[in-house]
Amino acid sequence: MELPRKLKKQDTTLESEGAEFLVLGLLLIEGISAYKAYINFPGYDLTAVDPETRKVARIQVKSRWATDYDTSFPLKNLDCDFVVHVALNRGYRFRKKDSAEEYGTRPPVFYVFPIEVAAKAREEKGWNKVRIRKIENLETYIDNWAQIKDYLAKGGP
Repeated sequence: MELPRKLKKQDTTLESEGAEFLVLGLLLIEGISAYKAYINFPGYDLTAVDPETRKVARIQVKSRWATDYDTSFPLKNLDCDFVVHVALNRGYRFRKKDSAEEYGTRPPVFYVFPIEVAAKAREEKGWNKVRIRKIENLETYIDNWAQIKDYLAKGGP
């Protein structure tokens, strides 16, 4: 009987930082004024603001490097308004590769979740993982930056 192989923890520090800058860039391109929180704020990574309403949205960025990840991400801290999950899709890590198989790199996918939606799909044990397959109408959250714009314009949900 073959035991399952244990993968060495991969250092994805650069990729995580890159995901934050990708989200920041997309917010700016969408006309949402935003900046990176350079001091470690436990609940969020980015701050979006509406200069007219003076409302603020705190955004936590969660990324996954592997294309073949389990479509979940850990979410311990709920002290934010939105979670943007970035499936970076940088290649296969968890399945056996066959010599004819491609590397599995694809363009990143951005899921923009209000914190209430992410919290509802979150397990309350262990790593507190959010299972995005549990989220109804998941495709409606892909690249849905308008949610953040609306939140800022209204000053909240």
